[in-house]
Amino acid sequence: MKIIVGLGNPGAKYAGTRHNIGFSVIDELAEKYNISLGEKKHKAILGKGMIEGEKVILAMPQTFMNLSGESVRAMMDYYKCESDDLVVIYDDIDLAVGKLRIREKGSAGGHNGMKNIIQHIGSQDFVRIRVGVGEKPKNMDLADYVLSRFGKEDLPFIRESCTRACEAAALIISEGAAAAMNKFNGI
Repeated sequence: MKIIVGLGNPGAKYAGTRHNIGFSVIDELAEKYNISLGEKKHKAILGKGMIEGEKVILAMPQTFMNLSGESVRAMMDYYKCESDDLVVIYDDIDLAVGKLRIREKGSAGGHNGMKNIIQHIGSQDFVRIRVGVGEKPKNMDLADYVLSRFGKEDLPFIRESCTRACEAAALIISEGAAAAMNKFNGI
């Protein structure tokens, strides 16, 4: 079983923001694989289903971003999963809008949601799919930037990156992270 977690902030106020790109990918995965996201458990909205012949839990933590680890830890404990069963999808301001970067492990890179997950699960050894949301303008506060919505000119790239992130998640499940890294990193 794999747990695929998309990071974001709960509530309509944050829907469609740069910081909620992880939620957007989970929504698309749920639609593509006919997985209902109706269950509320472990401080998250969950859906159970199959992707590429593997049982999966799709999850959107309903804590705020910087407390995402509480939800992830609860899911991992309940489903008896290890860190190598976890895939986390989240926003990255160091990548151009629409770019993906997949890694098998690593630091939080300044992302508060990832810092909290690493702290709660006690490991950096889990797969992550980073979705580029573009660099913060020099005169803008970081929090204001990641909580802003994409401009019209970015929307086609964001739709495409969400679709590719779904494809990457499926490839991670079927063939492993290395195959997904080879196919999607650098595109």
